[in-house]
Amino acid sequence: MTEEPNVISVMLIVPDADAAVAWYKAALGATELWNLGGVAGLEIGGAPFFLHQVNPENPAETSPGQAGVTSARIEMFTDDPDTIIERALAAGATAGSAIEDHVVPWGTHRQGGFTDPFGHKWSVGDRSPLDRAG
Repeated sequence: MTEEPNVISVMLIVPDADAAVAWYKAALGATELWNLGGVAGLEIGGAPFFLHQVNPENPAETSPGQAGVTSARIEMFTDDPDTIIERALAAGATAGSAIEDHVVPWGTHRQGGFTDPFGHKWSVGDRSPLDRAG
């Protein structure tokens, strides 16, 4: 029997789940896996992530916009980081780190970023960290 690999995902807390589902689909090409109204499963390029609407009764479930801070950054690896960032900015994201080539031990890594309209910070880079040997 072959053991399935573990999967790690993230749940993003957003002020309006329906608006967030629509934005991630339009801006980043996400596919909706399921939607329970206020909680939804999406995926981008086979990587699942989840959205949960703010729960006013639970202070741990607040969005970065409400909290005024975010302590996590979403990393996205793609063949074309420039186009993903351009699409996100055109759809209303705020520019983050400018896209640039970083010289790293495994070669050159192209990466930049943005903050989505819900306060979540994204870094978007090429796949080189995933492909590095050793």
